[in-house]
Amino acid sequence: MRLGGYVKAPFDGPEEWVREARRIGFRAVTCPVDFRADDETVRAYREAARQGDIVIAEAGAWGNPISPDEAVRSDSISFAQRQLELAERIGAKVCVNITGSRSEQWDGPHEENLTDDTFALIVDSVREIIDAVKPVNTFYALETMPWAFPDSADSYLALLKAIDRPQLAVHFDPVNMISSPRTLYGNGEMIRDFVKKLGPRIRNAHAKDIAIGSKLTVHLSETMPGTGLLDYRVFLTELNRLDPDIPLIIEHLIEEAEYVEAYAHIRGVAEELNITV
Repeated sequence: MRLGGYVKAPFDGPEEWVREARRIGFRAVTCPVDFRADDETVRAYREAARQGDIVIAEAGAWGNPISPDEAVRSDSISFAQRQLELAERIGAKVCVNITGSRSEQWDGPHEENLTDDTFALIVDSVREIIDAVKPVNTFYALETMPWAFPDSADSYLALLKAIDRPQLAVHFDPVNMISSPRTLYGNGEMIRDFVKKLGPRIRNAHAKDIAIGSKLTVHLSETMPGTGLLDYRVFLTELNRLDPDIPLIIEHLIEEAEYVEAYAHIRGVAEELNITV
């Protein structure tokens, strides 16, 4: 696999962007531009990544394609289509988004998120995004969420079957599927089950961690890799069974020093397992 994250230091152009990624040790990074970049700029970043042996893991299409607000829904679908086109142009492994929410908060919980009607809305919205672009070399991928589909391996399988598009891939974020102490303390088995069921279609993964508090009722908090209870030995072992170039992207940290610390922890676990990251 290829461990990486976000380039936080300022950079001026593709070559400096690659140098900053390699300085930390990253072998995978997120897309450095958005859909507004012209073809020459996109080609320059794609070529710099190729020459620097850097995989562009994902172009983010973060938005709410199932929003109850029609203007938000329409804009989100249009943005996802354009970002999927960008992923195709720049050679990213995937264009990633969540399925959305029926909440006013684009990624928030809502009582309708896990209903059959919302499942149908997701199917329609994902088809609309993929069918408008018809990517050949990249994939649209859905990030798992604790309070929206897909929230488990089985709901992901159901979505893949219902959407029925070969260019829909799987994005694996195990922390986002941990919503109970039972799953938290058994997350290694959850990870194994997910990879067993979806492994051939996993194209990208996110790295973070999760901790539990002691105040009632249940408080689960996202934390930096190495400071929580995610079973990284199992996570890395299972990812290592897949494509050797599959990206594992450290996310949601603020300072470069945090990315360096998280990178060191994950790489340390990988070295113990004799896994190249």
